[in-house]
Amino acid sequence: MPEALWISFAFALGLLVRSLGLPPLVGYLAAGFLLSSVSAVTGLAIEATDALNHIAHLGVLLLLFTVGLKLKLKSIVSPEVIGGSLLHFGITCAIFTPGLYLLMDLAWPTALMLAVALSFSSTVLAAKVLESKRELRAFHGRVAIGILIMQDLIALVVMSLAAGQTPSHWALVVFGLPLLRPLLFRLLDASGHDELLVLLGLLAALVLGGFGFESVGLSSELGALVFGAMLAKHPRSQELSKSLWSVKEVFLVGFFLQIGIGGLPDNEAMVFALIATLVLPLKGILFFFLLLLFRLRARSGFLSALALTNYSEFGLIVASVALPDWLVPLAISVALSFLISAPLNRFAHVIYERYGSGLSRYEGQRHHPDEQPLSLGNTRVLIMGMGRTGTAAYDWIQPQEAELMGLDSDPAKAAKHQREGRNVVFADAEDASFWNGLHMPEVHSVILALGDIEAKLIAARMLRKLGFRGYIVAHTMYADEAHQIREAGANDAYLTMNETGVALASHIMNRADEQPD
Repeated sequence: MPEALWISFAFALGLLVRSLGLPPLVGYLAAGFLLSSVSAVTGLAIEATDALNHIAHLGVLLLLFTVGLKLKLKSIVSPEVIGGSLLHFGITCAIFTPGLYLLMDLAWPTALMLAVALSFSSTVLAAKVLESKRELRAFHGRVAIGILIMQDLIALVVMSLAAGQTPSHWALVVFGLPLLRPLLFRLLDASGHDELLVLLGLLAALVLGGFGFESVGLSSELGALVFGAMLAKHPRSQELSKSLWSVKEVFLVGFFLQIGIGGLPDNEAMVFALIATLVLPLKGILFFFLLLLFRLRARSGFLSALALTNYSEFGLIVASVALPDWLVPLAISVALSFLISAPLNRFAHVIYERYGSGLSRYEGQRHHPDEQPLSLGNTRVLIMGMGRTGTAAYDWIQPQEAELMGLDSDPAKAAKHQREGRNVVFADAEDASFWNGLHMPEVHSVILALGDIEAKLIAARMLRKLGFRGYIVAHTMYADEAHQIREAGANDAYLTMNETGVALASHIMNRADEQPD
């Protein structure tokens, strides 16, 4: 039974790769190629069935839908996103086309379409890596995702031209989709917190977005992303994203298996994949300098560029329409780029911490709004991370301490807090340049309400490295993480659920002498 083999190989290699400190998706890719090898050696018919292809497609749609839930479309309409994506596409095609023509002895149209396919970066991998590090809403994460959306739109245009087809005239209906937002909001409000919420997510991502867009000649991937973005402003959008998490993760395993099972390459395919892998760093370097051109700081440009330094599954989709004979070579190129990109992104902050001083020399004189504060002024209490926990702490402390400041790595979230009257500014605790030269003379207490354990550890270490002798407190879900945070320099690290129980009990004890209603 092929399903039993898929699951067994994916679990075994995913577990092995994870034990080596790499993302499990690298193991899923390896499982696909291993299954393909086993099929070639033993003669067993192990191939990507319609069921696996369908599961893989659903995984991609759900991933794009959840990415959309965390996006604000106005953040995509920015010079660095539009200009960076278009310039990168044009320059890549201009360089890769003659290079492939000369090196591979290809016809000009074939070389051009291959260059187009290699110009795209992987939405699936970048979103997966950024999501795992909780950086989708950080500035560099939003830039990377915005560029990927622009690339997806370019890919849709290319596929339409290559197929000689144009979208149905019914595609104009998509311009009226914003009118559906109030209805979608009401449905989300009425769906509760259980299985109806999951079904609503599947309805929006797969039926309305996927099947709906496909039926009018548009990309189902784009549809899933658009419907996610339409729900992004709802207060329960993140709850919806979390409810779909396990379904999405399981389906995405099928996507990575599908790439590997696609077939073993011949010599020509391996030569092509090797050339594509060797020039992969040029793709990231070009992104880095283009983003610096749009006044991003070196760190933001580096992290965005690294997330985009890979080849795209969308390139395979373009090839399936325009160059079906090149699917296997492109699949090998995509897989090799994943094997390189995934571990590099896992250690992106460590890499930048080591080489950041050299990269920062290429920054321009005028900086982008991702610039961070150099002084905290008269701030006495600092809250790092202004999500639900940080906001609750801020609102409780504010009446008792006027010199209070919050920091958050999402510029849009910081701006929202400012509009609501809170003293919150943009800053990224994982950015070494934020800590270099930071002046915080009056701060006596710091609350670490950051979402990521790595960010908490870095913040605690850097605060002590700066000579801060005040009180540092953090929260976490797990006892082992609490121990790590204390080891990094925090005075205390409390378990979130334990503190919730203590807070509830305190309400009871405070009313112990009162008469019940």
